[in-house]
Amino acid sequence: MNILLINGPNINFLGIREPGIYGARSYSELIALVQEEGKRLKVAVDCFQSNCEGEIVDAIQNAYGRYDGIIINPAAYTHYSIAIYDALKAIPIPAIEVHISNTHAREEFRHRSVTAPACVGQIMGLGFKGYVMALMALVDMNCETNNKG
Repeated sequence: MNILLINGPNINFLGIREPGIYGARSYSELIALVQEEGKRLKVAVDCFQSNCEGEIVDAIQNAYGRYDGIIINPAAYTHYSIAIYDALKAIPIPAIEVHISNTHAREEFRHRSVTAPACVGQIMGLGFKGYVMALMALVDMNCETNNKG
């Protein structure tokens, strides 16, 4: 099984950017944690981060035929990127949206996700653990799909 992890703008500044909200752990620690969990689950996890909306759309489109699932933290694009929503809807790959913080406990403009309806689920407010939970959920979904029929 192959999973693509996509992180949006400013996620590469974890540990630097607003540690009171996002914690003191770095982006490289996040990637190491997810890849370690992937190895434990016998899943290949490729990681991609971009501050550019179009590059994220390209990554989603390029996932077609190559990946069995997507974990995505669109970051600020969560709240207004119809392009990312459309890209997620365009491909038949299950995606789970993840947010490190609880966006509903933050500024009102962060309460709405335009990208979540294109995903099979959303996990928020659980820090780095949310990424691990998303990975586990995609593995479970793949096993359920492969065991049908």
